Amino acid sequence: MGELVRAAEAEAAERRTRAERAVDQMERAARPTFRDLALAWLNHLAAVADVKPSTLRNYRAMLTEPGTPRLRGSGQGLARIMGGLGDTLIVEVTTPQVAELLDRVAADGVTRRTVNRHREVIVAIFNFGLRPDQRDRWGLTENPAAATPKRREDGAGRIEVFTVEQVEALARAAETGRWRVARPYETAKIAEALRDEDRQLGELVRVAAYTGLRRGELIALRWRDVRWSERVLIVERALSGTVERTTKGRRIRYVPLADQALAALDRLAQRRNFTSGADYVFCNAAGDRLDPSALRRRYVAARDSAELPPLRFHDLRHTASTLLTRVLDPVTVKDVLGHADLKTTERYLHAVRASRLADAATRAFTPQRATERADADNAELLAVIEQLSPEERRRVLASIR
Repeated sequence: MGELVRAAEAEAAERRTRAERAVDQMERAARPTFRDLALAWLNHLAAVADVKPSTLRNYRAMLTEPGTPRLRGSGQGLARIMGGLGDTLIVEVTTPQVAELLDRVAADGVTRRTVNRHREVIVAIFNFGLRPDQRDRWGLTENPAAATPKRREDGAGRIEVFTVEQVEALARAAETGRWRVARPYETAKIAEALRDEDRQLGELVRVAAYTGLRRGELIALRWRDVRWSERVLIVERALSGTVERTTKGRRIRYVPLADQALAALDRLAQRRNFTSGADYVFCNAAGDRLDPSALRRRYVAARDSAELPPLRFHDLRHTASTLLTRVLDPVTVKDVLGHADLKTTERYLHAVRASRLADAATRAFTPQRATERADADNAELLAVIEQLSPEERRRVLASIR
């Protein structure tokens, strides 16, 4: 009899254990995971924050699920964040857990900037869950990622730019089409279309180098944005991903057209079609806007055919920045190029100032009246700085000391 009682009690205890496990599993299933919060954050960025499509695409790429095929090439995405945290209950994510994930990212041999970008995304996801309108939904009381250390990154590298002579050599190489692969069965009509495309690429290179427009801004440029009489480009749109929207700084810029850029646009305006106000300045054979990836590939091919340094397309913008800084004050260059902060513009000022002072430095090491001559050579630069507001003057002087 006693054995039967003990068996019944053991069976009852086992049933209770199974029931408790089932309840616990149901409760856990109802509680949000890191994946749930991450997806809610992405939806918020798209629907409410209205971030640029290219930015949203980068975030989604960092938050891909394990096993997701790569968008380009073969194989699967790394899925570092979702693979490490996706299934974890959001309230159970710990600082050591996030730190361990970042260590695994670093162990892949990526840059410190890449590790910090992963950290920034995780921190942003938890900050979203801590917002007053979100906190009750996710049950968060702190951000475990915020306590993880940031990797120390190297300073900005030196800026590589083309000379004006190299810009023209690149434009001529693009115009000749010698960068193209020969097509044995090319018809006369196709050959003519390709020549038009080559000439346009050459002029696009010139406009990029002599205005400093970003690639997305160049692609979205329309003829109505060219103010011929005022010699000004109105830059108010840019291509982000596959969508045209506001510029990176979300404001309209008025970019002066030097004779070199104006002449390039004038030559383009002589083409047979697609020159009305709504047409794209740089377009394909059908009048549609250019494909950014195709433009980059053609640029690289033309650059290599001209045997120029392996600078990126974006370095045409750096070229414009450097050249403009030689003759304009930093604040004006900042407005022309659409820099968000004067510190960005000041990067170009350092090299230009050193170049200006080269002759002064030579005389400084000449025994006779070295100090007086060096002071005289600084007069021009000081005159430019004196035109700035007091706050801008302090910042510029502090950056170049």
